[in-house]
Amino acid sequence: MSRPYTEQMMGFREFVVFVAACMSLNALAIDIMLPALPELGHALGVSDPNDRQSVIIAYMYGFGPSQLLYGPLSDRFGRKATLIGGLLAFSIAGALTAFAPTFRLLLLARVIQGFGAGSSRVIAVTLVRDRYRGAEMARVMSLSMMVFMVIPIVAPAIGQGILLVADWRWTFGVLAMAGVGTVIWSWRRMDESLRPENRRDLSPDRIAAGFAQTVRNRMTFAYTLATGFVFGGLMSFITSAQQVFQDTFGVEREFPLLFALIALAMSAASFLNARWVRRFGVVRLSHAALWVLIGVSGLHGTFAVLGWSPLPVFVALEALTLFVFGFVGANFNSIAMEPMGHIAGRPSSAIGAITTILSATLGLVIGQLYDGTTVPLIVGTCVLGIVARVVLWVTGQKSRDEI
Repeated sequence: MSRPYTEQMMGFREFVVFVAACMSLNALAIDIMLPALPELGHALGVSDPNDRQSVIIAYMYGFGPSQLLYGPLSDRFGRKATLIGGLLAFSIAGALTAFAPTFRLLLLARVIQGFGAGSSRVIAVTLVRDRYRGAEMARVMSLSMMVFMVIPIVAPAIGQGILLVADWRWTFGVLAMAGVGTVIWSWRRMDESLRPENRRDLSPDRIAAGFAQTVRNRMTFAYTLATGFVFGGLMSFITSAQQVFQDTFGVEREFPLLFALIALAMSAASFLNARWVRRFGVVRLSHAALWVLIGVSGLHGTFAVLGWSPLPVFVALEALTLFVFGFVGANFNSIAMEPMGHIAGRPSSAIGAITTILSATLGLVIGQLYDGTTVPLIVGTCVLGIVARVVLWVTGQKSRDEI
């Protein structure tokens, strides 16, 4: 039975860690199995090494559209029931993935796992919005993001550690156990933050309205597409990272460390972004960062085509590229949401779904072009940055700070 709404089982610190844990499941599910992809492919008879990337993309295809559903579901059945239901799907799918006898069944289980994970992402943000307002809400999200940013850095190392003592199936087993642990935590300690009188009927029209509002607003749709194209470059790095480091450069044991160094650059940018947005403005900063992204990836692409991209150069320039990503993605998403302030919930889900599906598809396309060199990844990132810039130019989105 839930406590009265005036009481809260979770204190401030526990609540922050809980929100961060919910958000971290998604990053963990993507990055933890990167070191295991070669062993997984060999065990399940995947003949083309590039097809191993589908393990990541299948998850994203489940995660993307699920964001459209969990908002309305939580408004109808409550935050707690919706979160636990999604986490149970995540956990069961993790177990199915661990025991999958074929690659196709594994991919199907990954789609289901991604669909379940959507609940943790949507409900985590909703819980913060239900419980806090204004500066306190921003503080909770900031602290949660500090914890969340650790996961992409350490997840490949966790996966590598698992492979030292067990086979690849245990990477998915660990995900299942993490999901079960979060289910128990939610069941025992989570408050229901939606009052009974605020529950709404479940209506397909609400989901369709979110898409319509996103597409009809010129500014929102432009920045949604631009975010998807930019994140396509990020997804291509994630899907190709294992092959680039282990096959192109021949570094296997060092892969988690090098991946962590590059991911750390993006985390650092996220911290700096909060300060620099106030100083330079969200539009000016994000547009300048996009130009830098195009310039850095273009320079790196030139080096790669000419054969001047040894491992130290690749790591340094990829770290710089992901550092710039930290100033583009989140800010573009904020700009896309700006015209939707009065009806933020549904468009937010639509924006998340569109950008996730678009970036996953682009990441898959670029990943499939991997030919043993870094050229497809680096040139692809540059091209997607240019396309994002063209989208903003064609739709009349200017670089001056108008927000």
